[in-house]
Amino acid sequence: MKKLGKKDCLSLIEDGEFGTGIVGAAEAVAVVLTQSWCPQWGWMRSYLESLPRDEAREVFWVEYDREDFFEPLMAFKEGVFGNDQVPYVRYYRGGKLAAESNYIDLGGFLRRLQGE
Repeated sequence: MKKLGKKDCLSLIEDGEFGTGIVGAAEAVAVVLTQSWCPQWGWMRSYLESLPRDEAREVFWVEYDREDFFEPLMAFKEGVFGNDQVPYVRYYRGGKLAAESNYIDLGGFLRRLQGE
């Protein structure tokens, strides 16, 4: 798992979508936008950190309540992506948005990530 940096998040707000460096980091990419206090994020983070390394997938995350861009990213996520829940997950296949979810168990996460 890789943490999204400030530049990545501010570019998202400015451009309306993640850049190719993120969505094209692997054939299957998941991006988790969340807040640190969320217990469901804790459960997801636990299983995501335990996944074996796989060059065909990459997972990015940010706990935006701990960042100085908290308010703008939350407003963007809720206003543009239309999702006010955490964790919020966007799944990309071949660099294109393929699915979205909120909290999801490991099996559901992998199915969405693999496009099933």
